[in-house]
Amino acid sequence: MKKFLTVFLLLILAVGLCGFDSDTGDEEDRPFDIDDLTDYQKEFESEEISVCSIGKAKTYMDYRAVTATGSRQYWYIHNFMTVDPETGFLYDEDGFIGVALGSFYGVIGDRYYFTLDSGIVLPLVKVEEKADIDTDASGCYHYDDGSVIEFVIDKNAANSYFSYYENGLVLSGNYNNYELFRGSIASVEKVTDVRKEDYVTFEKEDDVSFPETDIFDYASGY
Repeated sequence: MKKFLTVFLLLILAVGLCGFDSDTGDEEDRPFDIDDLTDYQKEFESEEISVCSIGKAKTYMDYRAVTATGSRQYWYIHNFMTVDPETGFLYDEDGFIGVALGSFYGVIGDRYYFTLDSGIVLPLVKVEEKADIDTDASGCYHYDDGSVIEFVIDKNAANSYFSYYENGLVLSGNYNNYELFRGSIASVEKVTDVRKEDYVTFEKEDDVSFPETDIFDYASGY
């Protein structure tokens, strides 16, 4: 009995230490709300960088497709991302949405402001990388569909929120079919960890490091 209690307590502790969770907080406390994207205000200093492709298509993959536990993306998703039970998006503590990007756009954990030609600003964090074999020579867009942005989601929650399509895919496999995300990429900014003066200073965790193993388990899109 004593051994059983010890194992049980260790399991409780392990669950408590895991950063990956489904959001169950009050609406006012949530750092992510899809409606806020209609008038998103940039909180961090940023620097404009190249737009490698206008990429109207915006595909998705389920976060559960990332299964290599020793990979950077698995570690990042399970330590820094939360599932929004309403929309299925994954978001970090500042409301940046989890996406897969090609190698053109940095490494796992890099954050960006992608502005669409509609004026909508998408705060994105790279939590998965498109395999170079599936992208153009620069590591920018996916060969099959031309997508630059690939949302990493809980597809069950997303299908429930955005409603089912005949082909069974969320938004028929393309978030460009949803008015809020419709449009070409007009500009891209690399986000720093420095908040703008009208926000509280952002304190990043000390000594955060990726696991030594560099294993990538790529999804093949939606």
